[in-house]
Amino acid sequence: MQTILLVHGIVAVIAVVWMVVVAVRQHGRERRAAELLRFHGNVEGPPTLHPVIDADVCIGSGACVRACPEDRALVIVKGRAHLAQASGCIGHGECLTACPVDAITLVFGSARRGVDLPDLDPHFESSQPGVYIAGELGGMGLIATAVRQGVKAVGAIADSLKGSPSGADTLPLVIVGAGPAGIAAALTARERNLRFRLIEKEPSVGGAVRSYPRGKVVMTTPAELPLYGRVHLRRTTKAALIELWNDVLGRGEITPEFGVSLEAITRAGDDLVVATSTGPIVARRVLLATGRRGRPRHLGVTGEDLAHVRHNIDDPTEHDGERCLVVGGGDVALEAALALAERPDTQVTLCHRGEAFDRAKPALQDRLRIAEAAGLRVLRGAQVERITDGAAAVATAGGVEQLAIDTVFVLIGSDLPTELLVASGIRVQTHRGERVPLGAR
Repeated sequence: MQTILLVHGIVAVIAVVWMVVVAVRQHGRERRAAELLRFHGNVEGPPTLHPVIDADVCIGSGACVRACPEDRALVIVKGRAHLAQASGCIGHGECLTACPVDAITLVFGSARRGVDLPDLDPHFESSQPGVYIAGELGGMGLIATAVRQGVKAVGAIADSLKGSPSGADTLPLVIVGAGPAGIAAALTARERNLRFRLIEKEPSVGGAVRSYPRGKVVMTTPAELPLYGRVHLRRTTKAALIELWNDVLGRGEITPEFGVSLEAITRAGDDLVVATSTGPIVARRVLLATGRRGRPRHLGVTGEDLAHVRHNIDDPTEHDGERCLVVGGGDVALEAALALAERPDTQVTLCHRGEAFDRAKPALQDRLRIAEAAGLRVLRGAQVERITDGAAAVATAGGVEQLAIDTVFVLIGSDLPTELLVASGIRVQTHRGERVPLGAR
């Protein structure tokens, strides 16, 4: 009897100790989550797809946190889920399907921060009949999502053209943009035996990836490419990803027409006339997969048109030994500043008009803190007032500072090519937190 009591006592002690350990760990997680929420919780959601949690419905199961592939985007505080770091969300949507009580809604924009997007139906056709849009231009920045949309859009296009043969001088499909959505669309067209042309204004493939600094780690999720198979990349480099796209195009026997830019789309009866820099193309359908990075935002200051002012960075090694000013507070700006700071004898100043880099991904913020401690200069609450040959005037809390600069990188985002879309008969709407149908993903 005493032996049984002793065993029960030992088991009870172990259970209590285990419960205490679990409680302490849970308390630590809750405390860190609460600190994260206090620091970042007042930041508006990203302009891309992101979740809104109904606190009255949420039961705090944590399923959304576990399902989220990004670090520290969602947290549980006081038994409820919260979007703690909006910058960490890039529109996977895994949280939506994981939630057991349907407490999550996926939205674009917010009441305070609207985002302009073209109107699309569930098949990705715009308000201009025959013109389809896939990928980042439609608000989806995730590579795997862009691939799925390119596949679905061309599938819908092929179905819409059944029983409606094109004339000898009319092409069934023109695909504009050789990024992930455009490449997936071209593969699907090849698989469906649909004649097409793939045009790209840049000299190479890659889409938005081209604007990343060389060596940048790109986060992707698995994607299924027609005629190629499943691509599963969690962490890779810009060079490796572009090499992959070239391999995909080679296997699919697809040759993009590089250096060809879209100028306008007009209607001619049932056909569409695609005006390009190399001449017009008459087509039955057009798929726009151009992304949103074709029109970089400008500071609007004197000297921004000088030759040493750039709106992208390709190879940081080209700036070894230079004095570089990077302007911006998002992922691209931080990536560029960090990549440049790693180069020998390169002096880097990062200038951001905000006091915190709360729109950059958590991992980038961590890296920035380390780099700043190692010598990367960061100007917060600062704005460039003027750029001249070899210098830039920056307004800070302590007054206007003159910086000796060899190259200025203005990396403050890009604007939707609204004029081109509207001129092509495509409606553009400002979204302020409206629910996104599941089919749009």
